[in-house]
Amino acid sequence: MAKKISNTTSTLQLNFEQDKPKRKMDGAVLYRIQLIIAAFLFLIGTLLLVSFGSSFFVGVSDQSEVERGVVDTIKGSDIPIKNFAGLLGAKIAHFFLFKTFGWSTLLLIPLFYLSALKVGFKKEIYSLERLSWQVLFYILWFSLLAGFFVFSLDLPHSIGGGVGYFVNEKLYQLLGYLSIFVIGFGGFIFLVLFYQLNPKKAVVAAPLTTEEEEEEEESLFIDEDGPSVHVDNDDLQEFRPIVPPVVEEVVSEIEAPVEVPEELVPEPIVAEEKKEDDLDFTYKVADVADEVIEEEPAPVSREIKANDLVEQFGLYDPTADLPKYQFPTIDLLKEYDQKNQTSQVTMDELKANKEKIVETLLNYGIGIQKIEATIGPTVTLYEIVPKAGVRVSKITSLEDDLSLSLAAMGVRIIGQMPGKDTIGIEVANKNREMVPVRAVIGSEKFQKSTFDLPITLGKTISNEIFVADLAKMPHLLMAGATGQGKSVGLNMLLTSLIYKKHPATLKFVLVDPKKVELSLFNKLERHFLACLPDSAEAIITDTKKVVNTLNSLCKEMDLRYDKLKDAGCRNIKEYNQKFINRRLNPNEHDFMPYIVLVIDELADLMLTAGKEVEHPIARLAQLARAIGIHLVVATQRPSVNVITGTIKANFPARLSFKVMSKIDSRTILDAGGADQLVGMGDMLLSMGSEVIRLQCAFVDTPEVEDICDFIGNQQGYTSAYLLPEPDSEEMGGQDRGDFDPSDRDSFFDEAARLVVMHQQGSTSLIQRKLKLGYNRAGRLIDQLEAAGIVGSFGGSKAREVLVKSETELEEILKNL
Repeated sequence: MAKKISNTTSTLQLNFEQDKPKRKMDGAVLYRIQLIIAAFLFLIGTLLLVSFGSSFFVGVSDQSEVERGVVDTIKGSDIPIKNFAGLLGAKIAHFFLFKTFGWSTLLLIPLFYLSALKVGFKKEIYSLERLSWQVLFYILWFSLLAGFFVFSLDLPHSIGGGVGYFVNEKLYQLLGYLSIFVIGFGGFIFLVLFYQLNPKKAVVAAPLTTEEEEEEEESLFIDEDGPSVHVDNDDLQEFRPIVPPVVEEVVSEIEAPVEVPEELVPEPIVAEEKKEDDLDFTYKVADVADEVIEEEPAPVSREIKANDLVEQFGLYDPTADLPKYQFPTIDLLKEYDQKNQTSQVTMDELKANKEKIVETLLNYGIGIQKIEATIGPTVTLYEIVPKAGVRVSKITSLEDDLSLSLAAMGVRIIGQMPGKDTIGIEVANKNREMVPVRAVIGSEKFQKSTFDLPITLGKTISNEIFVADLAKMPHLLMAGATGQGKSVGLNMLLTSLIYKKHPATLKFVLVDPKKVELSLFNKLERHFLACLPDSAEAIITDTKKVVNTLNSLCKEMDLRYDKLKDAGCRNIKEYNQKFINRRLNPNEHDFMPYIVLVIDELADLMLTAGKEVEHPIARLAQLARAIGIHLVVATQRPSVNVITGTIKANFPARLSFKVMSKIDSRTILDAGGADQLVGMGDMLLSMGSEVIRLQCAFVDTPEVEDICDFIGNQQGYTSAYLLPEPDSEEMGGQDRGDFDPSDRDSFFDEAARLVVMHQQGSTSLIQRKLKLGYNRAGRLIDQLEAAGIVGSFGGSKAREVLVKSETELEEILKNL
């Protein structure tokens, strides 16, 4: 069976031997320490082997000496020690065999030997972690089992040791001889849980030899008419990947001559005499053997070097630059007394709402077959099953009538519940429940989440902790009126990421035009923040610098895509894994952290910069997902001139707090409902076709300060994570010197046509029509003047347009 190894591109021809000198020196020291530890473990295993082995033959002779006290031992004795390991070996054997666990402590010997092999030579015959747990259990369990027979049959005391005898003595007083069942049941529990016994597996196949694996592999590649292979879903859970053979075996297999089965060798063609009525037909038989060996074997030296580096230095650890970094603890978050909250919905309230809902619907001729209630922290969901023949649209049109009848805020009719035959009606609770941040951050669901960028925002209407992956969203658009919880939601998102990610794996680019909302995170500059090299502060508050930062992120995106192309990877996850396995040249590649761009107020940026902000945001939203750059954009004014179609189309995940009108709700969510929320963290999250109602967790300002202080007081990097300098043509509003036609602004042609069409050389005209910032519009006017399209500055009057026709303009643009 022929195996092919595809040739890798020349960009992966790495020179791992020229690694950084500092890392090589540290790796050599670490390797020597590992050898010393391995030798020490080997000596301990040998000491136990000699001590235990000698004790089986001469242990009785040394009994009087090992039971002497420390003072008597120091004074010495005339009686010679017969244990081959001396007095120390005799005392070790006496302690383990007689005083503690008996013969079962022999299992420690292979554990020490295998540990030495793993630490010193990176070779693992059997999983050391699994072996350690098995040895610890079996030492105790065999001691108890042997102790039962020692106690019952008066066997030698050393078989079960002192622990086994003592425990069985107490068990016998309690249960008599039935104690053997207790010991056996403990062993049975360990077998079931540790080895994950599956009752559906009747036969456990033995490991295949190399020849049997080849035969098994050939048997799977069968014709379409042959038998098929069926794998049960339960079997898939216990599937273990086959460890590939070593590189030398792969090379020998590729270079070995290929044996072609007899049925594939073409038979010699015997030319027959051509008859008159024969057709002029010729054919050619392909040389099967030539086709099989036609592929050149790929060089494996790079893989061998990578494996050697991993064996010598271990896998690359991106967190090694901050080895003492401590994740923030749950104690930094305030613990609220949930018992004192009067948030529980009473049965009287449920019954009253149910009766009002049924009565209101009956007034409009709508009968109800069944109604159920699900109590949440903010609202209660009533699911109704209408009688046959009732249209759903007839119920959804009664939203205002139900709100009036229930005398409650936030009544929202969902329509058909996803995957159910019920219609949902959400009614706000009279007494709301606050969701503290400690309850969601400390939840098992969040702590055990394995998402790349896990975020938790709060609880659903069914009181479940909501955890999502920002990397899968992959960008989030937030909106909400003033005072409805938008800033708390941003703090909650940032806090959840900080609690789960190491500074080496995540960076934030924070844009805060209001200058006060995200200032709390300024203390994380040397840990989590990223900025331009010349920035005085890591958090961007000047709207003039936002455009440069966005363009810098676009350049960072392009640079990352170039690295992914050179590495032959499709996304950041594959690239980082390849780098961790030391399969990329550290002189040309580096570990890529995730970058999360957070913009607190998009409306202010769109007002001052317009398309200069819209274009890079749209480009990042379209392309940046694969290379680990994700956007979280918030605004309190979700109008169409702020959340434009270009931006909205690239943000599949949208989150809305309470807004003022149905139009705003449709702008952000493409659906109504956000105007019916009750505020104070009540929100709707739209991901695709699904809309989820959540109660945002409350994280207070002192809690955020404590978290930032905890991290900021630790050792950090020398500076913030530096983004690349943006290209000069993208830096709007900066002096470029004399006009260079080859370096003109990307809006130059459009601005020229605009002023010629209106015959008005005005900066405000360009700024208003092209939606650009004032600085960039002024620079465009200067370039138009240098190109001879408009005249010089004339005070308060608009510049004279020197080109009078569009035909003349097009000729000038063509020459430029």
